[in-house]
This record gives sequence, C-alpha cells and structure tokens, in this order.
Amino acid sequence: MKHTEGWLELRHTSARGTSRLYQQSWLPEQPARANLMLAHGLGEHSSRYEYFAAHCTARGIAVHAIDHYGHGRSEGLPGHVERFSVYLDGVRALRDDVRSRDGGLPLFLLGHSMGGLIAAAFLGEDQSSFRGCILSGPALKSDVEPPALVMAIARLISWLAPTAPLIGLDPAGVSRDPAVVSAYVNDPLVHHGKATARLVTELSATMRATLAEAPAIKLPLLVLHGDADVLTSPAGSQALHDAAGSADKTLKLYPGLYHEIFNEPERDQVLGDMSAWLEERL
Repeated sequence: MKHTEGWLELRHTSARGTSRLYQQSWLPEQPARANLMLAHGLGEHSSRYEYFAAHCTARGIAVHAIDHYGHGRSEGLPGHVERFSVYLDGVRALRDDVRSRDGGLPLFLLGHSMGGLIAAAFLGEDQSSFRGCILSGPALKSDVEPPALVMAIARLISWLAPTAPLIGLDPAGVSRDPAVVSAYVNDPLVHHGKATARLVTELSATMRATLAEAPAIKLPLLVLHGDADVLTSPAGSQALHDAAGSADKTLKLYPGLYHEIFNEPERDQVLGDMSAWLEERL
C-alpha cells in the first residue's frame, strides 16, 4: 500500500475566505480499480482509518480522505462550524481533487457517523459523481440529542454564543475493544472537548433535512449500523433506508456492535460485507 498526503484549499460557499484541509490517500501497489472517498466522524480524523484503507487497497480500491474543517490536522476551531455546508464544501474539494488525478475510475462515497450525515447530505446536491454510497453508523438520529426544550435553548445559545461548548461524546461508546477506546482517548488529534452550540444546532437541522430529502437518493446505497450503538441511533439508518428512492439499497444491522463498526472485534466481517457489496457494483 502506498501513501500520499498534502493539502487542499477549502473555499467556503457560506462565508468569505478559505481554509486548508489535510488530505491523504492510500493507493494499491497495482493500478487501482476504483476510488473510494471517505468522510470520517465527529471529533476524529482520517488517519484512524489506516486498517480500513489496507483492506480496501488489498482489493484494488484506492481510498481518499480529508480531515474535515476543524478536525485533525485541518484548519478551523475544533468542535465548531458556522454552517454545516462547510463540511460539504470539503467533500466537494476532495471529489474534484480525485477526479483531477484519476477521474475515469468508478467512484464510491463512504461516510461514518457525522461523515455519514455529510455523505447523505452531499448526495442531495450531487449523486451523479458516484457509483454508489456506503454509510456506517450515520448520524441521522441521535440517542444523545437533548430534549426539544433544551434544543430550543441551544438554538438561542447558538446565536448569542455560537462557540459555547454544549455536548460531548462518551468514548466508551466507540467500541467494545478496550484497546480501541484507549487509543481514541489518548489520540492528540481527536477532539475530546464538547461540540459547540452552533455545531449541535447545525447537526440537528441537517439530520431533519437529510431524512426529509432521502427519497431523492437514487444511486446504490449500503447502510451499516451496530444495533448496540449508543452514539448514533440505528433508527436513523432504518429511516433513511426506508425513505431512500434507490432501487438498489441494503440495510445491515450488526447485533451487539457499538458505534465504530470498522473498529469492533468483528471488523473483518464488516469490512468483508462492505467489499463484497463493492465488488458486485464494479
């Protein structure tokens, strides 16, 4: 497996200015058969997916990823975003970069957790670029979202003090593997603080909008979720799958698995299911 890294310029469509995003690719030793764009989850970063990338590249699939704005090595305030569309701008920049390098190959999109929400929302803008989309534990509904009254207060705080810290994630919900949780807790590139009021309200609004627009999704869709996930609700994956307009759509719930299904003890089974799905669509 070969590895490259660099920087992409993010042009904000909802605000003036630009930011630098860290970008990396994992490439097969032989010419790639397909490209896969990866969108990671809230607070984490793309370098946590090296095992995932090794699985894909061994099967001839190149993996390309960014650290989202405010995540990992990329610029931006950790745990905060002014508009959720900034994350979509990052996906667009990565797509254009991948196209410029090897645009003739089939292109797939994969998003985990908040990255699953980003991927699903991006399909609402452009799904013609992709052969198919895979969502892993997508953040479409959350078991940790505050009650309606608290969310109303959060929206007020979002305008008065948008960077005020509001909600944090429990690392114990990441995986049943203690080594994975320990690595996550001790990773200096993971944001261990709380998401800001603005990010929380942007997430909530995007979840509602993305589920409402799911019938417009027409491309092949694979939705994977651990049914013991306490960070993002499997009910959100069920709702998206049921509402999606795709003729080719699959929902797979894994009994007993936590949030990061690619980092669970059964990860090879999950990755095998994913790559088998990809093979059938190449």
